[in-house]
Amino acid sequence: MKTLLAFLPIVLLAASAAFAAGEDAYYKLGPDSLPQDGVPTGKLIGPTTLPSQVFPGTSHTCWVYVPAQYDPKQPAALMIFNDGQAFMNPTGDVRAQNVLDNLIFRREIPLMIAVFINPGRRPDQPEPTPHDWGDRNTNRPAEYNTPNDSYAKVIVDELMPALTKQYNISPDPDMHAIGGASSGAIAAFSVAWERPDQFRKVLTMVGSFVNLRGGQVYPERVLAADKKPIRLFFQDGVNDNRALKGDHYDPDRDWHYQNVRLVDALTKKGYDVNYTWGIGLHGQKQGGAILPEMLRWLWRDYPRSYDPHDKVERSFRVPATQPARMTTESHS
Repeated sequence: MKTLLAFLPIVLLAASAAFAAGEDAYYKLGPDSLPQDGVPTGKLIGPTTLPSQVFPGTSHTCWVYVPAQYDPKQPAALMIFNDGQAFMNPTGDVRAQNVLDNLIFRREIPLMIAVFINPGRRPDQPEPTPHDWGDRNTNRPAEYNTPNDSYAKVIVDELMPALTKQYNISPDPDMHAIGGASSGAIAAFSVAWERPDQFRKVLTMVGSFVNLRGGQVYPERVLAADKKPIRLFFQDGVNDNRALKGDHYDPDRDWHYQNVRLVDALTKKGYDVNYTWGIGLHGQKQGGAILPEMLRWLWRDYPRSYDPHDKVERSFRVPATQPARMTTESHS
């Protein structure tokens, strides 16, 4: 009993520390989000600058992730991350390049090129950083939060032609995905909504489907329109921005409520939609922790061989210069 009583304060102290850290305290990155021994590491190429005609006077800074296994003779899938600097931050809450390395190696997602693209900015404006995503000093609000086709034109008409000149990207829209967090999430949704002929997979974390620039309209648009061939995975938390100011409540500015409304509308229309509602805040903690599972779900049926004699498909995906490595089968 004395031992138990002596241990109790330690438990209470640990619990107090967790509560003090906030509702995001229990969302941690797992092994799939960290570098692993023996897993080939892709290259991050950049930064490069993409001038914009859609938003004259601005340009977008981009980095391209090229997996170690990329073969220019074989078409690759495509994944785009808005607010690229946050998703590729090597000490951040997502570390998407590590996730891609690990899942590509184990063939849990297709081999893919990924683009980390920052919001546009003028030459006199600063580059977004992990501490300042550019809401007050770049073109981010206009590009991301406005529910129209302008940002889709940036991605489809400006980024894609530049990308396909350098890399062999599959032309199949089912092999193209786009994702983001907060305003970057509604921007990702807008791209697929406006151009499902080019993008049919969407990943959204704490999406800003709220009235910053009219983004709360999407549930009604979904219900009014014909169903589009889009697959979507949503993440949000019940402690996201809830638009409570004293006795005043504005549902059009309630992040979680608007995420729920949009998922409900998509579900009613029969979309291939998945979602998870956590307890977290407005940030990337939960989304980063579950990014591997979000990607696995979005790409769960990518074309691959299920032939038991296909030893290539049953082996780890390694660079072409390395021999395939298979695990030993167990028998019971």
